[in-house]
Amino acid sequence: MNPDFSVFLLKTSDFIAEHRHERPDAVALVLANQGEKMGFDKEESAFIVRQIEGWQKLSAKVPRWTESSTLIYPPRLSLEQCSSQVAAEYKAKLVERIITTSTSSESHLKTMVDLTGGLGVDFSFMAPLFDEATYVEQREELVQLALHNFPLLGLSHANCLCGDAVTHLSAMKSVDLVYLDPARRDEHGRKTVRIEDCTPNVLELLPKLREKARWLLVKLSPMLDVHQAITALGCVNEAHVVAVDGECKEILLLCDLSLQRETQTRSRASSEEPTSGTATRWICTSEKGIFAFTQQEEQTTLCPMASLIEGYLYEPDAAVMKAGGYKTFGMRYGLKKLHPNTHLFVGEHADCTLPARCFRILEVVGFQKKALRTITALKKANLTVRNFPTSVAELRKRLKLAEGGEYYLFACTTAQDEKVIIVTEKVIPTVPLV
Repeated sequence: MNPDFSVFLLKTSDFIAEHRHERPDAVALVLANQGEKMGFDKEESAFIVRQIEGWQKLSAKVPRWTESSTLIYPPRLSLEQCSSQVAAEYKAKLVERIITTSTSSESHLKTMVDLTGGLGVDFSFMAPLFDEATYVEQREELVQLALHNFPLLGLSHANCLCGDAVTHLSAMKSVDLVYLDPARRDEHGRKTVRIEDCTPNVLELLPKLREKARWLLVKLSPMLDVHQAITALGCVNEAHVVAVDGECKEILLLCDLSLQRETQTRSRASSEEPTSGTATRWICTSEKGIFAFTQQEEQTTLCPMASLIEGYLYEPDAAVMKAGGYKTFGMRYGLKKLHPNTHLFVGEHADCTLPARCFRILEVVGFQKKALRTITALKKANLTVRNFPTSVAELRKRLKLAEGGEYYLFACTTAQDEKVIIVTEKVIPTVPLV
């Protein structure tokens, strides 16, 4: 640990504990005016404010970390970029399942390495599952924090190394699991949409990863083209899509690297190209539970189209939409699709347990001027467009509708290629979901 931080902590811990519930800017103002009288120089005062802010941010985001009163927190950016406890626990459960379901012919999974350590939240939840766990991070300050923090979190067996992911991968010994969370911005700070544009480039590392690891777990941004990434990697067993509060938060790709070696061997022997991605199992997780399907199942499923729009309207949740399991969703729950490219469904009954929002259909309105008057008369409504040539903003302006209210409008294309607006009201569960 950086000796200055150790000294800072010894000198400031009581003050930090006493003021950790106060606003960081208010504490900063007090220290700016009275810090020297209290015995704190400018560096110590800045350290105090950073620790109070860090403790407050992680109390909500990673509460387990804040149980230790002597943890040291990094600058704000690292706190904002780190995983939440919920996300980290999800990864740990996924890794634990890999370990417990290993076949008898495989040795117990004992070793892991996180090549893109960052603050180390994900690492801290996965590492206890392994006999040997290595954290690699290229920023020296974060490595020093990890050396201090990990023992306080019960990770006395963790190896903390400062270095580049690519360099360490080439030099390290073989491990059972490699975890990668590549940076999703290019050298100009722009967000990337392809896995090969992330840093490090997982596709370039694949040959070396196959030499050095049995399993690979890659975290991706929901902004990336996940289907393209799965096709490019060619070894993805499971694609996990995690949604929270109706928003897709995280994508995890679990790759069986030994399986890819076997597939490539068989492909060369038969002179045939393997069908990439069809065997991938998608696991879509939200507050309503898990919706799982295979890519092959989605490709071969036929979902009936709706001839009438009546009863209840279903909009699949963010995880299902990101995974693209539309036809499987409709068939599994006995629903009918509005159009091959309109990812909305109708059913006879309301079921709020499905991984979707459920709405009671009140009226279906065409785009004749007279019919649209009934929409304009609503004055206020929530508006969504699906497979429709006009944007929400343009349509809202045309219909003179304010945002909000009890009505939910879906402008979409039907199976008969008609443009309509479906007027609905949201169905509220009578029993809280658990």
